[in-house]
Amino acid sequence: MISEPFSSGSTLFHCSDARVKVIGGTVLSLVLATTTSFAVAMIGFLFTSLLLLISRPSPGLILKRIATVNIFTLFLLFSLPLTYGGADIVQLQYFQISLDGMRIACLIAIKTNGILFCFLALLATSSTVSLGHALERLRLPRKLVFLLLFSYRQLFVIHQEYLRLHRAAQLRAFTPSNSLHTYRTYSHLFGMTLVKSWNRAERVHQAMILRGFDGRLIPLKQPQLRKSDYLLLASLLLISLILAGFSLNNPV
Repeated sequence: MISEPFSSGSTLFHCSDARVKVIGGTVLSLVLATTTSFAVAMIGFLFTSLLLLISRPSPGLILKRIATVNIFTLFLLFSLPLTYGGADIVQLQYFQISLDGMRIACLIAIKTNGILFCFLALLATSSTVSLGHALERLRLPRKLVFLLLFSYRQLFVIHQEYLRLHRAAQLRAFTPSNSLHTYRTYSHLFGMTLVKSWNRAERVHQAMILRGFDGRLIPLKQPQLRKSDYLLLASLLLISLILAGFSLNNPV
């Protein structure tokens, strides 16, 4: 299920308004994603690493996230130098190593980790509910925000229904194996999970209508922007603007 291990804390980012982190994180990640400059990508990576250190996350959880994301980048680091081609090629017996491919792979790895650190430091320090309400206050379509928040809530409902049905199957001595009976049981299990989750969602919707639901989820807290939030937003946008300027002037 969805876990939010980085959303609790007392650092600067945990106490900042979610709207500030959404805007700053989006702009900074877009700059890193679109740059073709190796120097700009490295500076952005170092800056987002500093942001991650300020958020003071759990080292074990961070290493797991980094390892999961870099499985893809490791594949690129091994494949692109052998398949990219280009003018600069080094011949090593049976292999041709493309220096351009190696550079592109390293650039992608640095940008990927920089964006990951940006999201972990800024967006992951807020709960999904806080981010959803922040998007609504940023004038995103209310229906999309409602769909995000309600889908997030219903994922837990579906998971609970699945666990309940799975426990019922185990109590009836169901033992998974490579057999037609097992496949049929799991297909019935998934189907009944969706049916029961749908029925429960209908009951929840009816209960919400009886309580005056008008299509908007009202948050329990209404955070107000503080001076520190404006300062954080200005700093993030300034760094993003500087990196974008360097990227335009030095595209390589």
